[in-house]
Amino acid sequence: MIAVEVVRKDPVADGVVLLTLRDPAGAPLPEWEPGAHVDVELRPDLVRQYSLCGDVADRSSWRLAVLHEPAGRGGSAFVHDRLSVADRLCVSMPRNNFGLVAAPRYLFVAGGVGITPLLPMIAAVSRRGADWRLLYGGRTRASMAFLPALAAHGDRVSVRPQDETGLLDLSVLSEQDSTAAVYCCGPEPLLAAVEQRCPPEALHVERFAPKPVSGESFAAFEVELARSGRTLEVPADRSILEVLTGAGVAVLSSCEEGTCGTCETDVLGGTPEHRDSLLTEDERAAGETMMICVSRSAGGRLVLDL
Repeated sequence: MIAVEVVRKDPVADGVVLLTLRDPAGAPLPEWEPGAHVDVELRPDLVRQYSLCGDVADRSSWRLAVLHEPAGRGGSAFVHDRLSVADRLCVSMPRNNFGLVAAPRYLFVAGGVGITPLLPMIAAVSRRGADWRLLYGGRTRASMAFLPALAAHGDRVSVRPQDETGLLDLSVLSEQDSTAAVYCCGPEPLLAAVEQRCPPEALHVERFAPKPVSGESFAAFEVELARSGRTLEVPADRSILEVLTGAGVAVLSSCEEGTCGTCETDVLGGTPEHRDSLLTEDERAAGETMMICVSRSAGGRLVLDL
């Protein structure tokens, strides 16, 4: 983990604050790429993931935008109500499950605070001279962060507050040719609607909350740890991660919801039942890795590279 200091806390929209973090001694922060996020340890028992939304070339600071979610699990309330300038935090090295692929053209679709990981992507493709468009929706214009900066891009950006124009018109997805890459981040109803309309090979999404999973698996199963030779039983009411942690096996984890990728583990045998929100359909079919915080066995013993 990296020690950082909060040097600014600025409101950028209704319910959204922008944190600027720096190394307390002024040292350069680690490099990162568009789409990356970091784990932020707000308290020892409160770790949350936030997308980096600043300038990738500026290693003097990192910027994170945080939406206040009163019905959330406490992370955003802590940031908005208790975190102050000059406070110290521990953050992870940047990780990227939402990397920007090379393409001749891009369509970015953002809902609310889902604009944050797309900002550095837009900056990158603009520098590259690629063709791109942004469709940006939110509850109200006042709730939509970074509008002044986005206005500089002119008609490449389509701003659609719901109280003015209704739900986002996603018909633009049908206008994209096979060479376009589509990047989407926002609330689950938006992601689900985009997934229904966009070819999987063109679409890249990032979720801030777990993807709903149809059906439930309550069967117990065994996991074999290939490195140690141990075999542990995973009961119906516990996750693999919980069982491993309880048995004293050291494994990295963070969100425990299948959204951050920290606990991704190689599978050496057996068939996983994937319940994460990260792996592509091809990666799921291959069955070579799994997120042990939420995924289970599709039947029989799993052999993990642990």
